[in-house]
Amino acid sequence: MARNRRGRQAREALVEEVDGGLAELMPDRERGAAWTLLVDGAPQSHVDLDDPTYLDFEYQRRLGHIADLVAPPGRPVHAVHLGGGALTLARYVAATRPRSTQQVVERDTALVQLVRRALPLDPAARVRVRNTDARQGLAKVPDGWADLVIADVFSGARTPAHLTTTEFLTDVRRALKPTGWYAANLADGPPLAYLRGQLATAADVFPELALVADPAVLRGRRFGNAVLLGAGQPLPVAELTRRSASDPHPARVEHGRALTDFAGGATAVTDASAVASPAPPSSVFR
Repeated sequence: MARNRRGRQAREALVEEVDGGLAELMPDRERGAAWTLLVDGAPQSHVDLDDPTYLDFEYQRRLGHIADLVAPPGRPVHAVHLGGGALTLARYVAATRPRSTQQVVERDTALVQLVRRALPLDPAARVRVRNTDARQGLAKVPDGWADLVIADVFSGARTPAHLTTTEFLTDVRRALKPTGWYAANLADGPPLAYLRGQLATAADVFPELALVADPAVLRGRRFGNAVLLGAGQPLPVAELTRRSASDPHPARVEHGRALTDFAGGATAVTDASAVASPAPPSSVFR
């Protein structure tokens, strides 16, 4: 790294081939120890090594709110992260809930090696990384172990088909404690058929659901991310709504009858009928 006029090191982008394509770690010019991870041009994660509680991406902030509400503040939890990226949410949970025990399942071994080398984890963080497929890694989680399972798995910019089904979600619920929550990052655009199908699928497995997204995404006006939350017991919808509405990236929370109406009679997805999530339009990443 070269030094700039103020004597500070000027960071350069890191570019490497990984199992899933071309990975780029781009320095954040506004935050001195922050980086954005892209794979084949699709933004995957943002990490601030000096402040792992800082979440930049909209959907990661929404997942952060969920991680904050899954248990009383500061209490350690058991968390499973399906999809590793730059380990952003694992770092967040480790910082906000010290002594938490976490498992990250990421099949891209070369990506994990790059992230560990360039963006090292806090040595005190109790984070174990499994290099395997998300469903295979999930199957190794003991029954009733997790307080929180977060699914954020993309192959390029699409969620693989086998992670969109009732069979997959049934195994998620097996791994959760009775009080545990499932949160998934979903991406869709008009006419929102994929998102509606995912709601119907989750409703087959979880009696309590909520959906957090930008109102423009929910109205089908643009392609974007939505966070689906499922649980076996009532969710703190009022507090989640307050946090989502007051966030720098405001979002709406749908729940109950409004969410049922939004699903619009969509049918659940099974392993036999599953397809990958839709590819985003090229304009999304411009």
